[in-house]
Amino acid sequence: MSWDMISLRGMLFFAYHGARPEERTLGQRFAVDLDVHLDLRPAGQSDNVRDTVNYSELHTIAREVVMGDPRNLLESLGERIASQVLAEFSTVARVRVRIAKPSVAIAGSILAEAAVTVDRSRS
Repeated sequence: MSWDMISLRGMLFFAYHGARPEERTLGQRFAVDLDVHLDLRPAGQSDNVRDTVNYSELHTIAREVVMGDPRNLLESLGERIASQVLAEFSTVARVRVRIAKPSVAIAGSILAEAAVTVDRSRS
């Protein structure tokens, strides 16, 4: 079955996640992309926000998780966001969360970002 998709791209948050002590002390930027798969026909036909997933509510979930309790891994943040989206929105069939650390510091390298993608569905 194919699904329609709502996407939020480039949400930026400053937080204190990471496995290294300096990441927890200094903090850094995190970029989050979110794809939510669901049937958008009801909203397309009604033109009513009650028939879709409100973008601001998705943003709030991402912000609260990323700005919340420090985690060691991007994988953990992605899992928490995906789980919360599926728990709060029964119409969502699948959620894809991409979390990146822009300009991550890895000794001896120049790296634009390090990222993790978590893809979860109800089935």
